[in-house]
Amino acid sequence: MKKSKLLSMAMFILLLAGCSSVGEGEAGEDKLKIVATYSIIADMTENIVGDKAEVYSMVPIGTDPHMYDPLPADTSRVSGADLIFYNGLNLETGKGWFQDLLKVTNKNEVAFAVSEEVTPMYLTEKGKETQVDPHAWLDIQNSIKYVDLITERVIEQDPDNKEYYLNNQSEYIKELNELDQYAKDAVTAIPQEKRILVTSEGAFKYFSKAYGFESAFIWEINTDSQGTPEQMKKIINIINENQVPALFLETSVNPKTMETISNETGVPIHSKIFTDSLAKKGEDGDTYIKMIKWNIDKVVEGLSQ
Repeated sequence: MKKSKLLSMAMFILLLAGCSSVGEGEAGEDKLKIVATYSIIADMTENIVGDKAEVYSMVPIGTDPHMYDPLPADTSRVSGADLIFYNGLNLETGKGWFQDLLKVTNKNEVAFAVSEEVTPMYLTEKGKETQVDPHAWLDIQNSIKYVDLITERVIEQDPDNKEYYLNNQSEYIKELNELDQYAKDAVTAIPQEKRILVTSEGAFKYFSKAYGFESAFIWEINTDSQGTPEQMKKIINIINENQVPALFLETSVNPKTMETISNETGVPIHSKIFTDSLAKKGEDGDTYIKMIKWNIDKVVEGLSQ
């Protein structure tokens, strides 16, 4: 979406926002209104706020947050938000869509990057070494840092429910630490020489560092041009030279390129795995904890062959 189109759309929506908020007030709605840029942050936030806040996720399930085009509903929600949580680390900057949205809604002061306390990893492609890899949430210990910041900002907005939020935080972090240990234990089933995780995008560097894998990929970060002949040749060589037993396809990525790699090498795509999005409600992987456990189980299953 072009910037001028977004600006004009936003001004129209902002005119309507006042009417919308009046209706909510008349209905007795007094909850915090929180916007998250995508489903993973929304799920973490819901675990903290419970029924004390309304949480809206902008990027639809299964959609890439790097290259999103906001809808009128997103502009309306952002304009009425008490808090806005985004990943940062260059995730939402693919087309500048998030910065434009904050600008036209004048909501910079209540927008917070949940990755603020994360030690970033960087891209490895030549010429891009200063660019940050955004996928920090795939290391569970980083997700705990996300949760800590979310809790802190929510309490600042709603101190009356501080104990409720802190109790939820404590319980959720306990579950996350248990999952982190589960991941570390599960990986021991894979022989060291087989711990090469091949995906389409290089989104698993944080995950690989945390749980003892070597991350290999076709392209490093989602862009308008990916899966070039040079990238394809490089990953095919890695797969063949290391006798990689299984490939993995991200749920938010077009399968065509990885299917070509599979056909060229004879190595099967073992499973889809989650990176930038949860699954739809009611499906495997529809929460952060479930998606990470799915990833761990499927990777261990595929590479243990």
